[in-house]
Amino acid sequence: MTHDHYVPILLNCRGRLCLIVGGGKVAERKALTLLNAGASVHIVSPVLRSETLGHLAGEKALQWTERKYQPDDLAGAFMVHAATDDAKLNLKIAEDADRLGVLVNVASDGEAGTFINPTVLRRGRLMLAVSTLGAGPMAARDIRDELEERFGPEYEDYLDFLYRMRSMIKDEVKSADSRRRLLQKAYRMDMLGEIRRGGYVPWSPDQIKQWIEKNQEE
Repeated sequence: MTHDHYVPILLNCRGRLCLIVGGGKVAERKALTLLNAGASVHIVSPVLRSETLGHLAGEKALQWTERKYQPDDLAGAFMVHAATDDAKLNLKIAEDADRLGVLVNVASDGEAGTFINPTVLRRGRLMLAVSTLGAGPMAARDIRDELEERFGPEYEDYLDFLYRMRSMIKDEVKSADSRRRLLQKAYRMDMLGEIRRGGYVPWSPDQIKQWIEKNQEE
């Protein structure tokens, strides 16, 4: 069996309406992920079994509609997470979402939805996503843990440095060829090693400009 019908992407959910049907621990995980991404979260559930969700609803960090799911709840939604403990209801939500062209994740049956959530390792700008396409969440977590050892916290400072360098090179240098040469030089710098050795001090904008001027002349 092949699983090439999945396309790995990163979705920008900032400000978008994301619906979650369900009020338990699974819904809590989905909600926290979406809130961290800046999404507008709407939960539909007769009860919230998660204290965290109850607190977030009380603080108005998310909207909670205290009743059972209705198809109209999907109106205007960018995506929906079917996260109830009723497998038949989750499939019904998936069917409704599919008719409307709304992205849907089904907690009880990943392949019934249009997307699945990978296990994620974050190091600042670095995001490593691992999925076994339903073979086993525990295996995905084990692989993520191995990656966590390989890609330590130093990558957060390293990628922040590269981002700042790249942004300033794009702003300061008009020639595409010159930008490419400067970026290659920046990538060849042993900045990651310097961070690991504990000798790294973040560069100021003036230091980056000086580096660009110096290396443009070479």
